[in-house]
Amino acid sequence: MTQRLSSWVTSANSADTEFPLNNLPYGVFTGAGRTAHCGVAIGDQVLDVTAAEAADLLQLGQRNVFAGGSWNAFMALDEWSQFRSYLIDALSEGSPAQTQLQAHLVSQSDLQMLMPFTVTEFTDFYAGRHHATNVGTMFRGAENALPPNWLHIPIGYNGRASSVVVSGTNITRPFGQLKGPDDEFPRFAPSARFDLELEMGAIVGKPSSDRISVDQADDNIFGYVLLNDWSARDIQAWEYQPLGPFQAKATATTISPWIVTKEALEPFRVNTPAREFTLLEHLKDTGPMLYDIQLSVVHTAPDGTETTITNTNYKNMYYSAAQQLAHHTSSGCPMRVGDLLGSGTISGELKESRGSMLELSWGGKEPLTLSNGQSRSFLEDGDQITLVGAAIQTDYRIGFGVCTGKIVPSNTTT
Repeated sequence: MTQRLSSWVTSANSADTEFPLNNLPYGVFTGAGRTAHCGVAIGDQVLDVTAAEAADLLQLGQRNVFAGGSWNAFMALDEWSQFRSYLIDALSEGSPAQTQLQAHLVSQSDLQMLMPFTVTEFTDFYAGRHHATNVGTMFRGAENALPPNWLHIPIGYNGRASSVVVSGTNITRPFGQLKGPDDEFPRFAPSARFDLELEMGAIVGKPSSDRISVDQADDNIFGYVLLNDWSARDIQAWEYQPLGPFQAKATATTISPWIVTKEALEPFRVNTPAREFTLLEHLKDTGPMLYDIQLSVVHTAPDGTETTITNTNYKNMYYSAAQQLAHHTSSGCPMRVGDLLGSGTISGELKESRGSMLELSWGGKEPLTLSNGQSRSFLEDGDQITLVGAAIQTDYRIGFGVCTGKIVPSNTTT
């Protein structure tokens, strides 16, 4: 079991901090007189690595890596482990680097977080068995819940990189074509069945131009974020055949502001579930491929009442991010630095561990009761959804920050 590391940043030694020295996630911030600086979270502080680089304090093979206010340039370097080792040494208790680096610490409370990287492409998967079974049961019956290909291949679709936004961005309720089962023709109106999807996002940090193995894919993943792939269920129901989601998934995808590196998550690796069918060679498990990350969804009503509506775990996934990435390249599809892979909705076996309103309300037939006594089948204007997650050891946790978005009405009219 990995022990908590001690830092000269006192707040990083707290048992309940999301950002101990073992974590050191990467983000981009503004505030405290800075504009789009790259930073590393440590306790309740952020080490301004853009300023530290300008002061020639970082040990990197290139200069001006962080000047652009994005982590893409760093991801493209082959220095991930070396830089993380430097940060751990420099921020450790008793480090001689304290005198120089403490001048570049800023309080998180003074900052506004920005997108931590430029998203090159976005692909969303449908790789949680409990979620896929629940949705399939609702629409096709329990005997046909999973499509015939589901246990053999990670199903996915190419989404919109342009609508990926950082936590705290308001989400405008989308308009679209809607057609109820008794309607003769569709109509153009705001989505009435707007939903969240609790996911993890894997960030590709190394490019590939040809097919790669699962192990190579795992090496190419830079880190992970929390991800909410907002979904308009009624728009999707009308548009998705035969080519799948389009406008129903184009409104927004919210990610948490901190990239938790794969290296920080190594102590939390767990096995994928037992396979009902042997996977083909290019997808076979090569060891523990998932992570034990506890996840929750908090619903905040317009009156400020909070209700935790979901508690689940990333280890419930059927396919890992490495398997999804390996499959993505199997046709020869090139992958680039900054590509983002959504895991698919993460649901557990129990009702309270379902990762979407569609499942929690069972398609609207079983509305949820909130802490204030109100009910919800799907999300209403003014509702705020917050995803939180952490990998937890005995004396420390690896947190992701929050992934939050508030739904506001569209100002577009028909």
